Amino acid sequence: MEPELIEATRLYASRDWQGTLDALDGVDSTDKNHLDLAYLLGLCHARLGDWDEALLFLEQVVTASDDFMRVSQCRLSLAYVYSRTGRARLAEYELDRLLKSGFRSAQVLCALGHLAWTQGQAELAERNYMEALGLDPECATALNGLGYVLASGGKDTARALTCCRKAVDAHPQNPAYLDSLAWAYFRLGFGEEAKDYLRRALALAPQEEEIREHASVMGLDLPALATEYGI
Repeated sequence: MEPELIEATRLYASRDWQGTLDALDGVDSTDKNHLDLAYLLGLCHARLGDWDEALLFLEQVVTASDDFMRVSQCRLSLAYVYSRTGRARLAEYELDRLLKSGFRSAQVLCALGHLAWTQGQAELAERNYMEALGLDPECATALNGLGYVLASGGKDTARALTCCRKAVDAHPQNPAYLDSLAWAYFRLGFGEEAKDYLRRALALAPQEEEIREHASVMGLDLPALATEYGI
């Protein structure tokens, strides 16, 4: 493998998405390295929210690669991109292909849970997150998803709080997890705790619409927060 690709792979493993793209910028595509490039480019663009670029490269890998794990990871990323861009049926297609291939992981089940939730299927979302936790009891994504679903439905709110707190303990700088924990506190009637965690979420992701909606519901002063966090 070329030195630039080795360095890009190292940067990707360290979760430096933009650094990975910068390292790949000077790599010329050849028949030999084409799929290696597409793989890293697709995953990085998906992480950065560059949806069109992500789809372009991820689909190349899914179509042409014979590496099962690499194709599975790209299908999972495709499902994520399709879900984020409102193409639920395409996301379902990719996840179904993963399940039929035997790739039944906590990640796939979490993706199915999120997709079910966005389509108003709360019970299905809960079942998917529960199954994910059956495979990986410490999966922060599943803990967060289950906690949020339970809190939103007013169902077992004490457990919802426990799940969300475990997710935040594992990843204290994740704004989505902080938002879910804030929402669980709010649904339990602990307004001050809820606002504290929501402010932390806003500081990390000031443009996230769902966090801003929760801030409005909780009665936070959005104009003041806009000045403080640059919303």
